[in-house]
Amino acid sequence: MERRRIVHFIGIGGIGMSALARWFLARKWAVFGSDTTEGKITLDLKKQGLKVKIGHKKGNLRPKTDLVIYNSAILRDNPELKEARRRDIAIFSFSEALGELTRHYETFAIAGAHGKSTTTSLLALVLLRARWDPTIIVGTKLKELTPPADGSNFRMGRSNYLVLEADEWKAAFLHYSPTYAIITNIDKEHLDFYKNFSNIKKTFLKFVGNMRPRGVLVANHDNNNLYALRSQIQKIVKARHTKVIWYSVDQSSPALIAKLKKNISIPGAHNLSNALAVYTLARHLNVNEKIIFSVLKSYHGAWRRFEYRGELRIRNKESGIRDGKLKTKRDSAVIPNSRFLIPVYDDYAHHPTEIAATLGAFREKFPRAHLICVFQPHQAKRLKLLFKEFTRAFKDADTLVLLPVYKVAGRDKESPRYNSRALAKKIGNAVYVGNTKKLPKVLEKIVTKTYNLKPAHFVLVMMGAGTIVEETDKLLHE
Repeated sequence: MERRRIVHFIGIGGIGMSALARWFLARKWAVFGSDTTEGKITLDLKKQGLKVKIGHKKGNLRPKTDLVIYNSAILRDNPELKEARRRDIAIFSFSEALGELTRHYETFAIAGAHGKSTTTSLLALVLLRARWDPTIIVGTKLKELTPPADGSNFRMGRSNYLVLEADEWKAAFLHYSPTYAIITNIDKEHLDFYKNFSNIKKTFLKFVGNMRPRGVLVANHDNNNLYALRSQIQKIVKARHTKVIWYSVDQSSPALIAKLKKNISIPGAHNLSNALAVYTLARHLNVNEKIIFSVLKSYHGAWRRFEYRGELRIRNKESGIRDGKLKTKRDSAVIPNSRFLIPVYDDYAHHPTEIAATLGAFREKFPRAHLICVFQPHQAKRLKLLFKEFTRAFKDADTLVLLPVYKVAGRDKESPRYNSRALAKKIGNAVYVGNTKKLPKVLEKIVTKTYNLKPAHFVLVMMGAGTIVEETDKLLHE
């Protein structure tokens, strides 16, 4: 019997890495991996039969390992990477390995500074419902894809179609060769790598140039940064024998936009634009309009994208409020130790543009609520380079609570002038919480004080791309 080939993932707990690991598992490889810490993703992988070690050491590599794939955040002196080089094992970065897949599939790649996960999810589900039977690799978890029971970032299809999220960090998406592509927008993101906005725009143009002949690019006319590149894009698609279709919420027929608004279940102007991108490409591919609208109606978001997590219970010890509502004026003075039940949401937004769009969507969904946003900045360099933009991003939050910066290993060194405390001071009405253990008490004080001054209905948004999701778990379970 032929020996099963062995692949080892360094940093297997990443959202993209775990999806690719599942692809290899579906193709009957023996899959092993390691990560620095145990988490929900590594536990789910173990349940599916993958062998995962916590901690990096050269002994984690099996004797007959055929292939090593590493997360792009892994440093060159990683002991497993060094051992793989010593043993002359084939080594690929995550983006290089994913790039190889795109050359074997008819690939749909969704790129852009913001909105990639939602747009990828919507397109994947549209093609799935239209019976295209695609393989799906997405940078979030979809409840529609299982296992695990709470959703997956991967689906193995039986067709030759692949739908994937095309990340621009470290120019990863330049390894991909898509037939179809969507670009949602271009923004000042990952400046720690790109250094300036000009380099970002040049890299997106290279991505367009990597599309296969006779491919189709769907691009956002409403994003000024992207549309400003239209002449360069037109030259590239002409030379590559591809096609560009521009989509625009502002310039589409009012009837179409009204129909999209009526059917889409996730709020926010940015999500309307994402839905229009999917509609534009799907209709170009002759997907039935009813299928598109049925997906928009049934899609209620993905993991950490406007995700409802539960209710936070806060007791109001200062006045008599039952379940966050005054029954009568007399009750407000006589009911002791009453409680609030506050809906809690998780969201991955970590860039000023994403934050503003997401909080705008929450304001649209909860127009009369007192919106509390607890935000953990992700990466000190991003906070420093976009500090001014961050000061303007939270205008739709009634109360802002800032946690210490989540520092990315190998990428970060915090600046004393550009940290969470400095951001709170600059914004003015923000609250800085240096120790997350104090967060429950801080939220209790905010809610009770706010309500006693002016009765309100509260909504809590836990926001950021770092470990804030763990703080959400603690709040809800404690």
